Amino acid sequence: MPAFPTQKTEMAGKPHKPQGYESAMVELEQIVADMEAGKLSLEDSLAAYKRGAELLAFCRNRLEDAQQQVRVLEEGVLRELPPGEVL
Repeated sequence: MPAFPTQKTEMAGKPHKPQGYESAMVELEQIVADMEAGKLSLEDSLAAYKRGAELLAFCRNRLEDAQQQVRVLEEGVLRELPPGEVL
């Protein structure tokens, strides 16, 4: 039975998880710049697109988490103080 060629593994394994929102945005911006500049082969463009989609999902999740934390703070802790009230 003939062996079929295997697909190349993406970046020698699973892509690393970004350390934070800012680092994910920097990486995402670099991917977009590289793709727009036409620096990537078709195969590399597909891998970069996939990585970009992962980074975008990560950033969206971080923003949603931050929004949820703000809502919790606004509902539970932050409130308008009546005039003259001091903490």
